Amino acid sequence: MKHLNVYIIALIAVCVSASCRKDLPEINDPANTISGNFSEVFDSYWNGMNNNYVFWDIDTTDWDRVYKQYKPLFAKLNLNDSTDVRKGYTYFKEMTAGLVDSHYDLTFKDAWLADSFSINPAYQRKVASPDYHDPISIFHFYNDVPRGYLDAGAVRGFTNVGTTAQYVAVSGTINQDILYFFFSGFNLKTLYNTDTANGVKTVEQYFFDKLKNTANIKGVIIDVRGNGGGDLADLNFLLGRMIDKQLDFGYTRSKQGNGRLDYSPWAPAFVTPQAGARNITAPIVMLADAWSVSMAEMTTMAVKSLPNGHFVGERTWGANGPLTSNIYYNGGQFSTDYINLVYTSSLMLKYRDGKIYEGVGFPPDVEVKYDAASLETGRDKQLEAAIGLIR
Repeated sequence: MKHLNVYIIALIAVCVSASCRKDLPEINDPANTISGNFSEVFDSYWNGMNNNYVFWDIDTTDWDRVYKQYKPLFAKLNLNDSTDVRKGYTYFKEMTAGLVDSHYDLTFKDAWLADSFSINPAYQRKVASPDYHDPISIFHFYNDVPRGYLDAGAVRGFTNVGTTAQYVAVSGTINQDILYFFFSGFNLKTLYNTDTANGVKTVEQYFFDKLKNTANIKGVIIDVRGNGGGDLADLNFLLGRMIDKQLDFGYTRSKQGNGRLDYSPWAPAFVTPQAGARNITAPIVMLADAWSVSMAEMTTMAVKSLPNGHFVGERTWGANGPLTSNIYYNGGQFSTDYINLVYTSSLMLKYRDGKIYEGVGFPPDVEVKYDAASLETGRDKQLEAAIGLIR
C-alpha cells in the first residue's frame, strides 16, 4: 500500500559490505526499457520481478510458470486498444494474486487505467478472509478512549501533512500509573523535531514527560491498532527511550545480485537506547490488530522481544519487510515505461525466533478479537485486556 512508506536508516544494521549497491554489479534497470508492444511490457515487468523481488525463496508463486502461461496471452494484446489494456490489467491481477509480500502494490501509467484501483494482493486477500473487519474508527481512539479509560488531563491532537496525510495521537494515564499512547502513523520523529508546534508533537511531549517523570509506572500501553506504518527512524526514537541496552529482535537480508535467490547474509536488526532513556522494567504492552501494518508490526516484534514485553490483540497485517529506494539495494521497488511503480519490500525480515511472518502476520500472546458491538457502545475489550495484563 502506497501510504505504508518505510524509510531505512542506520538504526538497523542492514547495509553491510555484502549488500550495498556500490559493491555489486548493476542490475538491469526495468525503468530503462522501451516497450513497443504488450509482449515487451510483460518482459520488462517479469524480469524486474525476477531480479528485484526479495521473497522468492518463501513465495509459493511459480514465476517460471507465470512466464510460460502469460507471455503468450500478453503477446495477443494490443497496446492501442482500451479493451486489451483492461484485459492486461486483469492478467497482472491474476499473476500477482498469490505473492507473499503484503506491501505489494502495482500502479500503471496508462491513461486507460486511470480509473482503476491499484493492484494490491494482500488487501484483496484480507477483504476475502472470513474474519475480515473494517479498521476501528479513528474517533474511537480520539473520543471514546479518553472519555472512557483515561484520567483527567489526557491530551489528544492531530496534524495534517500536505493534502493527503493526517496523523492523530492520544496520550494519558490510567489510574495515574499506567501510561497510554496511541498514534495513527509512524512520523513521530519528524513531527517532534519540527520548529513549529503541532498537535501530534504536543501529545508526544506529554507522553515523553510522563515516561520520564512518573515515579511508579506500573505499565506502558502503546496502541498501534489501525496504524499503517511509516518511518523506521521512529523505532529508535520511541522504543529507544525505554531501554538501557541494545535490543536485538531479528535479522534482515537483501538481494545481492541479479539471481532470483542471490541474497546477502542475514544482518542483525536491533533498537539502540537514546540519550536520557529510562529503562522501563514494568510491563510494556503493544496493542495491535489486523490493520497494524509494517512499522506497527516491527515495533510490536521489538517490544515482544523484551523480557517485560507483551502483545495483546489480533494477528497483524503481515507486511514486515522494510522498504527503501532501490538505489541502496539490488532489490525492492521499481518502475518500467508502462508501470508507474511496483511497490515491494526492499528487505526480508526474520524474527528472533527464526520465523518469517511476511504474508501471515505476527500473532499476539494474548488474543482478543475485534468486537464491533462493544466498540459501538464505547467499550474497548482489547484495551481492557491490556490493562488487566498489567494489573
